Amino acid sequence: MKAGLFFLVLAYVLSQFYRAFLAVMAPALLRDIGAGADVLSAASGLWFIAFAAMQIPVGWALDTVGPRRTAAALLGIGGAGGALIFALAQGPGAIYLAMVLIGIGCSPVLMASYYIFARVYSPAVFGTLAGAMIGIGSLGNLAGSVPLAMAVEGFGWRETLAGLAAITLTVALAVAMFTKDPDRLESTATGRGSLLDLLKIPALWFILPMMLVNYAPAAALRGLWVGPYLGDVYGYDASGIGRITLVMGVAMIIGNFAYGPLDRVFGTRKWVVLIGNLIAVACLIGMWAFPAGNILNTTLLIAAVGLFGASFPLIMAHGRSFVPPHLTGRGVTLLNLFGIGGVGLMQFFSGGLYARFIAGGNSPTEAYGLLFLGLALVLLAGCAIYLFSSDRAV
Repeated sequence: MKAGLFFLVLAYVLSQFYRAFLAVMAPALLRDIGAGADVLSAASGLWFIAFAAMQIPVGWALDTVGPRRTAAALLGIGGAGGALIFALAQGPGAIYLAMVLIGIGCSPVLMASYYIFARVYSPAVFGTLAGAMIGIGSLGNLAGSVPLAMAVEGFGWRETLAGLAAITLTVALAVAMFTKDPDRLESTATGRGSLLDLLKIPALWFILPMMLVNYAPAAALRGLWVGPYLGDVYGYDASGIGRITLVMGVAMIIGNFAYGPLDRVFGTRKWVVLIGNLIAVACLIGMWAFPAGNILNTTLLIAAVGLFGASFPLIMAHGRSFVPPHLTGRGVTLLNLFGIGGVGLMQFFSGGLYARFIAGGNSPTEAYGLLFLGLALVLLAGCAIYLFSSDRAV
C-alpha cells in the first residue's frame, strides 16, 4: 500500500502542476501562438470543468473497479496524451482540447488516495492524511513556478511539455504496477447505494456550498490571474512572476499541512475552516483596496490567500464524516465535484468579469481590483451558508 501511495502522491504532484502552469507560461504562449488572458482563462476553466465532470464516473469506478485501474488508466491516456497535444499546439483550439484531456487524466488521482485513506486508516486521522497528501502534492505548484520558468527559457515550452508527457506516462505505469486496492465491501460489490442517497443527507447541504467556493479564489489567483496581474500592473516577466507564484505555492503547502491536524488540536472542523476562510476574504478585500500597492505587501496578501485558502482537505474530512462506508468513493468524489467544479466556474466567471470591467472603461489596475473584490464576495457567501453546518470533529 505504501509504494502505491508514493506513486499516487507523484501523480498528484503532476495534477497540481497542470492546474497551475498556465500562469508562468502566459508570456510565451501569447508571443508564439497568440493565446492571451481570455484564452488561458477559458483553457484553465476547461481543465477544472473536465476534472469536475469526471468525479461522478470516477466515484462509481472507485467503488466498483478500484483505485488502481481507475487512476492508472485515466492518468496515462488523458494526462500524458493531453500534455503531448499541448506540446504540439498551434492555436487556442488545441490548447482547449489538451486541457480537457489533462483534466480528465488528473481527475481520479487525489480521490483514489482519499478512498484508500478512508477505507484503510482511522477516521480520526483522515484530515491529517488528506492535508499531507495535498501539501506534498503541492510541490507541483512549486514546480510550476521558478523551475517551469527556467525550463521554458532554457528548452522552450514545447519541449518542456513533451518531457512532461513522458513523465506523466511513466508515473501512470508505476501506479498500475504498485497500487493495491482495499478489500471490497459486500454492499459495494452488490452496488447498493447511489449519489441520491448522499444528497439525502441534510448535513451535506451546508458543507457542499462551502466546498464549492473555498478553493476557487486561491486556485484562480495561482493558476491564472497572478501572471497577467503582475505583468499588467507591475511589468513583471516570467521570472518575476515565477518568484511570486513560488511564494504563494509555498504558502499553500504550509496551509495544507497546517489545516490537516487542527481539527484534533481544537476539537472542531467547522470553526477552523470558517475562521481561516474569513481571513482569506479579508486578504482579498485588501488586494481590492490596494491593487497597485507596494509589491512586498501585494506578495504577502497573495501568499496569505494561498495560506488561509488551503482548507480543502479539512472541509473534505468534515463532509466525509457524514458519508456511510459503502459510499466512500461516491462521497469523496461528490465533495470533490463541488470543490473542483467551483474552481472551473470561477475561471470562466472571472475571465468574463474582468473583460466586462475593461469594457466598462476601467484601467487594468482597477479591473484587477474589482476582480479580487468579486472573489472575496463569492467566498464570503460560502462562509455565510457554512455557518449553519453541523460540526463533527471525528
